[in-house]
Amino acid sequence: LTLTEARAALAEQPAWAARVKGDLQMHTQWSDGSGTVEEMAQAAAERGYEFIAITDHSKGLKIAGGIDEEQLQQQGEEIAAVNASLRSAGQSVRVLRSVELNLDPRGNGDMESESLKSLDLVLGCFHSSLRKKDDQTDRYLAALRNPDIQILGHPRGRIYNFRLGLTADWSQVFDLAAELDKALEIDAYPDRQDLSLDLLKLAKKSGCRISLGTDSHDPLQMRFMEYALAAAVMAGIKRERILNFMSRDELLNWAAQVRER
Repeated sequence: LTLTEARAALAEQPAWAARVKGDLQMHTQWSDGSGTVEEMAQAAAERGYEFIAITDHSKGLKIAGGIDEEQLQQQGEEIAAVNASLRSAGQSVRVLRSVELNLDPRGNGDMESESLKSLDLVLGCFHSSLRKKDDQTDRYLAALRNPDIQILGHPRGRIYNFRLGLTADWSQVFDLAAELDKALEIDAYPDRQDLSLDLLKLAKKSGCRISLGTDSHDPLQMRFMEYALAAAVMAGIKRERILNFMSRDELLNWAAQVRER
């Protein structure tokens, strides 16, 4: 989608942008972002959000400054301090502890499961073997069955004018996500826009949950939410299937229930 197309789609559904309650993928100076946790939280407050999820890269993605288990714990302490400051200032937004867990082609993560239990959400993403042309359905099914993750991020791994992304039996993937009550992401970063409209229409048929994330690497990039919202509108995704329209408590309860499965 172009920005013009995205804004035209949202003009037909003005309530969507007004009711989105948070952003579920972004990076900070802890990995490859340029903003601090506090700066991202303040940008979210300006947008009227209830929550944001900080999803810095995990340790296996060294090229993106991935953090290890000890650093994840240290980041958690910073997030707690930022939330305390927001509360004292009367701000309603809260920062959720999360991570962009690096998945190998077998769907396994690169961090100890125990270190992930204290997080509010875990986003799992593939970052390797992304140029394969044969069917990759098995890796997606394995990732969805990984008990550590609740959201599968930028699923195809596509980047415009750089990488086409992976292929799979997407109906089977979305059906399993629906069965497990897990979510697949619309990555709103303009070069990604993954999932695409054609796949979102398949996701709608399966009834699986959808997560919207800007993949922001600085506070200004949170404006990319327009692309994800517009794609959801154009694909006819129901608002009740989108995590970002939940309240903060509803989102945390959903994540806890998925973990219990």
